[in-house]
Amino acid sequence: MPKIYVAGHRGMVGSAIVRNLIAKGHDPSRIIGRTHAELDLTDQAAVRQFFAIEKPDQVYLAAARVGGIHANNTYPAEFIYDNLMVQANVIDAAFRNGVKKLLFLGSSCIYPKLAPQPMSENALLTGFLEPTNEPYAVAKIAGIKICESYNRQYGTEHGVDYRSVMPTNLYGPGDNYHPENSHVIPALIRRFHEAKVNKTPTVTIWGSGKPYREFLFVDDMASASVYVMNLPKAQYEEHTKPMQSHINVGYGSDITIAQLAQTVGKVIGYTGQIDFDSTKPDGAPRKLMNSTLLKTLGWNPSIDIEEGLSIAYQDYLKKVLE
Repeated sequence: MPKIYVAGHRGMVGSAIVRNLIAKGHDPSRIIGRTHAELDLTDQAAVRQFFAIEKPDQVYLAAARVGGIHANNTYPAEFIYDNLMVQANVIDAAFRNGVKKLLFLGSSCIYPKLAPQPMSENALLTGFLEPTNEPYAVAKIAGIKICESYNRQYGTEHGVDYRSVMPTNLYGPGDNYHPENSHVIPALIRRFHEAKVNKTPTVTIWGSGKPYREFLFVDDMASASVYVMNLPKAQYEEHTKPMQSHINVGYGSDITIAQLAQTVGKVIGYTGQIDFDSTKPDGAPRKLMNSTLLKTLGWNPSIDIEEGLSIAYQDYLKKVLE
């Protein structure tokens, strides 16, 4: 039974990966994690010491500094520095301590702002990034390239096999429901719940409601991550290139923001009116991942948006009652 280090094990994705591994029969005592207070991943010496002592066999790198548009715009230096340091420290320490298998989790924001839809893996580095999250995106692109560079230099001699997956918009248990800093689904869950409790007759959503967005339940993301990590090396290499080795993870279809709002309202039991303020910005008209490669490799999502939102709402209610 391999000893597995999940970096970011308390986060939404990391905790879902831990759940998935345990459900697949992994011994919980062989799955290790460290909180930020216990291990600062931007501290190279501390990370090297941790790996030297713990000697994990596999690493899931799900730790990152993340946030919405406001946070990305306000703290660009921290977003690029912290993420670059975390990735470089963890991947290099893993290599120095004999870790053969590592999975790096990136983000769909690695693709150019005007990438053709749906966005396929070969769109990487073909155009300008979305300015608001460029520092974060550049760090995530660097993470892919660190994995690829270590594979190219050390793969044959040392058996290094470091892979990368790029998720679409994720939601589910462990999400951030902060009133200002949350993403669209947790923000809507909070707003519709409060409107229901307060019997507010109307909920107004920013924008026209017409843009399309793709959403993937976080436990599906965890399932895909474990699946990609354990693909036979020959199969992985057959479907990727040494310098384009990342794999998109998406639901495979998208919905409008209006459809999303109506579904959230239905799940929560909000019976009031939903309005759209089209004087507010819409953002990109569409952001859909092309996940054909992953489906070719044999993985498909299993949780649709309504089921996923129901589980996410129960998670939110638990947090409210805490």
